[in-house]
Amino acid sequence: MKQALKSRAEEVEEDVRNHMEEIIIGVECPKDFVCYYSGFNNLCNAKDIGIESFVECLEKKKECKFSFRFALIYLCRCPLRVYIAKKLKK
Repeated sequence: MKQALKSRAEEVEEDVRNHMEEIIIGVECPKDFVCYYSGFNNLCNAKDIGIESFVECLEKKKECKFSFRFALIYLCRCPLRVYIAKKLKK
């Protein structure tokens, strides 16, 4: 039973990793995907606010090609950052 759960967890991890690598292939990142390659230790501050393709950007400096102002907040449209926030809750 434990082995089956471990195998399933490993499959999920591999699926997540594969999906993130697919995202990376299709995105040009000025920060060279430091969020992913740092093992999520160097993530910009963001918050999932329930909008499917966006997260709220909480960075003090909004100098990012993926960040844009919407009303009183800034949204991030980086597909990798959105995926990390929504799927990994980071």
